[in-house]
Amino acid sequence: MPAFAAPDGTALAYHVVGEGEPLLCLPGGPMRASGYLGDLGGLSERRRLIKLDLRGTGDSGTPADPATYRCDRQVADVEALREHLGLDRIDLLAHSAAGDLALLYAARHPRRIRTLTLITARARALGVDFTEAHRREAAALRAAEPWFGAAYDAYERVWAGSEADADWDAIAPFFYGRWCAAAQAHAASEVVQTHDEAAGIYASSGAFAPDVARAALEGMDARVLLLAGEFDSGPLPRIAADIAKLLPRAELVVQPGAGHYPWLDDPRRFTRTVAAFLGQEPAGPVG
Repeated sequence: MPAFAAPDGTALAYHVVGEGEPLLCLPGGPMRASGYLGDLGGLSERRRLIKLDLRGTGDSGTPADPATYRCDRQVADVEALREHLGLDRIDLLAHSAAGDLALLYAARHPRRIRTLTLITARARALGVDFTEAHRREAAALRAAEPWFGAAYDAYERVWAGSEADADWDAIAPFFYGRWCAAAQAHAASEVVQTHDEAAGIYASSGAFAPDVARAALEGMDARVLLLAGEFDSGPLPRIAADIAKLLPRAELVVQPGAGHYPWLDDPRRFTRTVAAFLGQEPAGPVG
């Protein structure tokens, strides 16, 4: 298992899948081991995926200081990985909560970014996030699904403060474009892959200074792709459009029928979209 040392000495592991030019991949969760990314719907056939296990997750070591789980304090880990790989500039992909980490990295090291791919990504680092109203708006789109009634009732309990495992399990279908066997297996792996203590620290007080990050990114010359899912609430496509306006050279693609994990919902469309952005394929129809 390839590994390297973070600046504080924590041993960090990464997983390599595929061939070609490296694409550094940051998992979300927050603080979920990178295994859930799989091969990103076959993207590994076009790029060599370097999937980092964030500190305290997967095969990476546990830091001596839990405060280093905070998002901004993990920027140095990403930079250490870049240096370990001997890359001058990187293509960086981030999913979900890792969008914050990728944006903070880009703000601190803008000249090290060649391309930035944000997949259904949060942007608290820029002062933008989803709300309960956004969750409700996206959930309403699924009203015709056979599982909707029970799942929505559970969502109401979660919004009211429920921490019951049964309720959180019941709302999982809202995060997938298709609640099929593959989606169910993927959802079932979340608990064992997630470091709950670290997740609670990840976005804690002091992690984000949106005005500072926005100012730092104003002059970034790297191309940015924001890929949103039609049925996703974190962020809704229209909120992803707002995020795109804050980033120079950003483009937004909304994947039809997709939820929070678009590479599972339509692997072919997802991989063609991302590969075209990265310059692996000519842009064109992906249907």
